[in-house]
Amino acid sequence: MTDVRRREFITLLGGTAAAWPLAARAQQAATPVVGFLNWGSARLSGRVVAAFRGGLAEVGYVEPQNVSVELRWAGTQSERLPALAAELVQRKVAVLVAGGFGGPIFAAKAATSTIPIVFAYGGDPVKAGLVKSFNHDVQAVD
Repeated sequence: MTDVRRREFITLLGGTAAAWPLAARAQQAATPVVGFLNWGSARLSGRVVAAFRGGLAEVGYVEPQNVSVELRWAGTQSERLPALAAELVQRKVAVLVAGGFGGPIFAAKAATSTIPIVFAYGGDPVKAGLVKSFNHDVQAVD
């Protein structure tokens, strides 16, 4: 991961962590749970997970000290994404990170309208219906 991409990731995740709703934090026992939904497989995405956990650690979230990460992998089977996203929502994660093309993002968005979703999208998320606008306080499209 390049330094620029790593900084962007850390900034994105840090900003999202700061925006976690108090209600979601109150639902968690003592440790917030971050849901991680990915289209691929754990075996093929080891570096992605290592970078993700490294980014969390850089902003002060270290497993198992003060955060728990729930990983869900579709194994490149897109039809599994909705059930995996629903599982993370039922787990009452504080934030859901969707990665691996557009499928996980759309599955996460379909599964919840209350849990913040962090994603990187190569297209225009406004045109795709993922967000209402690019303003600083991005609002999900209902």
